[in-house]
Amino acid sequence: MKFSVILAALLFVLSAETSAQKKSEVEWLTFEQLYDSLQQKPKKVFIDFYADWCAPCKRMDEEVFSSEAVQKRLRKDYYAVKFDVESEDTVRFGGQVFINERLNRRNPVHKIALLMARRKNRPFSLPAMVFLDENFKATARYFQYLNKDQFLEILEN
Repeated sequence: MKFSVILAALLFVLSAETSAQKKSEVEWLTFEQLYDSLQQKPKKVFIDFYADWCAPCKRMDEEVFSSEAVQKRLRKDYYAVKFDVESEDTVRFGGQVFINERLNRRNPVHKIALLMARRKNRPFSLPAMVFLDENFKATARYFQYLNKDQFLEILEN
């Protein structure tokens, strides 16, 4: 009897910690989820384009997106999308289909990343972050590591 009470208490504590951890993460959406969410409730959008080999991208994951203040601000004011630029996935968004046409080439950057985070007369580079308003119009693009304070300042403007 005592063992089952202790076990139940332990499971309760572990589940409370797990749900608290889940609430303190960025709620990353796919482009498909983003489209559905924008149809239901327009909101600003933040898109983080990354690749597994991108050291500044990993550093932002560890130092910026792990910040409770950043997570809270993103959850409150933005839909957040995290997208691997080397993804093989087909993305359906706004009645259009986007694929990675460069899969078997050097720098296999997905079409949606090229369309949203390309700079004029410069090659695509990471990290690449795009901020959009409630009407899905780009308001800012960043192509560099941003620390937590810099990122929070952008979110507040």
